[in-house]
Amino acid sequence: MFERLCIVGVGLIGGSLARAVRAAGAGGEIVGHGRDAAHLRRAVELGVIDRFETDPVAAVRGADLVVLATPLGAMRKLFATLAGHLDDDCVITDVGSSKGSVVADARVGLGAELGRFVPGHPIAGTEKSGVEASFAELYRDRRVILTPLPENPPETVARVRALWEAAGSEVTEMGVEHHDLVLAATSHLPHMLAYTLVDTLARMHDKDEIFGYAAGGFRDFTRIASSDPVMWRDVCVANRDAILGMIERFQADLTLLADAIRDGDQALISEVFERAKRARDRHAARLEASAGVIE
Repeated sequence: MFERLCIVGVGLIGGSLARAVRAAGAGGEIVGHGRDAAHLRRAVELGVIDRFETDPVAAVRGADLVVLATPLGAMRKLFATLAGHLDDDCVITDVGSSKGSVVADARVGLGAELGRFVPGHPIAGTEKSGVEASFAELYRDRRVILTPLPENPPETVARVRALWEAAGSEVTEMGVEHHDLVLAATSHLPHMLAYTLVDTLARMHDKDEIFGYAAGGFRDFTRIASSDPVMWRDVCVANRDAILGMIERFQADLTLLADAIRDGDQALISEVFERAKRARDRHAARLEASAGVIE
């Protein structure tokens, strides 16, 4: 599939992809890039990458496939740095949770080379970060969304699709704007809720007692609040409009529920809870039918 794969950002996401394609025997040398040499040396020790470069231009030299697994805020500068330094047949993709901002950055940074960039987003992850948290099975039976651009030749998209399929993923395609709306609802809003809930409780005067009585439901709901704050800060900036739209919608629904509780409107409270239970149960049944994992 590739003779040299360069992964820019060898953490949970980038490191897991490297492990997955290596386990699948899908290619040759894997080169890592990042700013922390000690972190990259650890990635070599773990067998995640073969070697590393702290200079991004040196890292992509000779690569026929480059994966950008960095925070969204670093994308524009990275595209501009790499432009003009990529081999003629090199294809680039990314793993960003917001696609509109990444495409805008690529248009500015890559210019005439935009056609070699295929935006992508694996719908997978954990609340942990760093290369030591990476594992080869992270993408197995998980979806990866590609949002191809009009400038992408079909064979370029096919190469990125093949990369993720080798990692065990189900690859689908959708438009950039639609992707950002869907992810704002299904991923970004839940993270905002988890972070805010934990922060609210952490600032209460009796927080130690409150956390001391937290049970499984609290643990499961707030697990994602342990995710990388820098990454999620960048997501908020990158997908601002879609996230704000979902927050406003949720606030309106939460206000309706609060009013129902205040008024003792048991019928409305039951209606909300029962409707939510039916929707969640249907979702769980579909996942079980397709041998998925309920998150």
